[in-house]
Amino acid sequence: MQEKYKIVGDGMTDDTAAIQAAVDAGVSELRFGKGTYRISKTITIDLSKVERTAISGSGVARFRMEGAGPAFRFVGSHDGTAAPHTIRPDVWNRESSPMVDGIEIVGKHPLADGISASGTMQLTITRVVVRDARHGIHLTDRNRNVIISECHLYDNHGIGVFMDRLNLHQINLTNCHISYNDGGGVVARNSEIRNLHIGTCDIEGNMGGPDAPPSANVDLDSTNSSVAEIAIVGCTIQHSHDAKHSANIRINGESTKRPFTDETRHGHVTIASNVLSDVQVNIELKNVRGATISGNTIWKGYQRNLVAKNCQSIVMTGNSFDRNPRYHYGDGREAKRGVIFTNCKDCTLSGNQLNGIVHHEAAMVFRQCQRINANGLSILDYGQVGLLLQEVVDSQFSGCLIRDDRKSADGISIRLVDVARTKVNNPNVSHQVIESSP
Repeated sequence: MQEKYKIVGDGMTDDTAAIQAAVDAGVSELRFGKGTYRISKTITIDLSKVERTAISGSGVARFRMEGAGPAFRFVGSHDGTAAPHTIRPDVWNRESSPMVDGIEIVGKHPLADGISASGTMQLTITRVVVRDARHGIHLTDRNRNVIISECHLYDNHGIGVFMDRLNLHQINLTNCHISYNDGGGVVARNSEIRNLHIGTCDIEGNMGGPDAPPSANVDLDSTNSSVAEIAIVGCTIQHSHDAKHSANIRINGESTKRPFTDETRHGHVTIASNVLSDVQVNIELKNVRGATISGNTIWKGYQRNLVAKNCQSIVMTGNSFDRNPRYHYGDGREAKRGVIFTNCKDCTLSGNQLNGIVHHEAAMVFRQCQRINANGLSILDYGQVGLLLQEVVDSQFSGCLIRDDRKSADGISIRLVDVARTKVNNPNVSHQVIESSP
């Protein structure tokens, strides 16, 4: 293929025209040998014209993108859903399952991206490196059944995986390193997303420097859209608290209105078995309805470890919030930590442990909440206040261990302020319980 179309790959020759000619000629397997291939404008793979196409570099082909836009753009014509009966025969026969495997893309233009796709069915991107670009992988318009696996999206000045004005159901993002992308790691904006699965990834430092705009390692925003049915499982998600408003997982479920209900909060989120640390807020949920947070190890939230605001039906169980003194190097002691639920309803908390001083009004705060059912909480060596309930109604807290047994401890185990129809049953506390009038 390279000899026929005079694709050189010597790092000096502009190979754009030759690669595009091979694509337009319908070469379905674009196999690139060892070399550096200069590209000055986007290589467009119009699947309706050139049919099913795969790009492969066996891990030794580097593409240096010297123009604006993606190095490779896949354009399909799929306009159905993921249901088989909505997929046109010509999409199955001519366009399905485009693939990219084993290549590296290096950005050499401020607006250079790695790979973009629209209108595709079963796009698969594996073992791809994108660095020094703007966005690593940019999904727009409509795509279905996307798999991104074993990729390194590293040190880009935009976003690692950007779901942008996108209608997408079914995307699996697994076993990837997504790190040091200034605009965010995995980001959804103005998009209708369902069935987003992020698993066993390392996602770190995706928020630029101290003066960068707010971003997060995982940032899913339903504003003017809707993002739901999300699983974030078995990942290490960390860094950096130096960035303002940084978060490891930030989800805003406030979605576009639907005609059959007044409920505008979307959700159905699972956050499980992750390692989360070293940001301003580790988990931030706003306007989310339906989320489970279980089995996570969470520490060094410099503002809070967990924030839930205007949420409903949150289940939080078996999480460890530990202030391990081995992480007090640098400014680690300054992490304020703590968990706060504000204006939340119908939440269940079981078997969570908070250990170590919290530099807030309390280690765990429930404010303006209703129908909270908490049991088996362990809040230990907390500092000022262990558990604060303020304007909490129709709730119960039972079987909780709330103790600060340090010699210097003089805090309050439980503080109740303007609480009605709420029971605190059989707590094991080390200090005075202060109650206001009901």
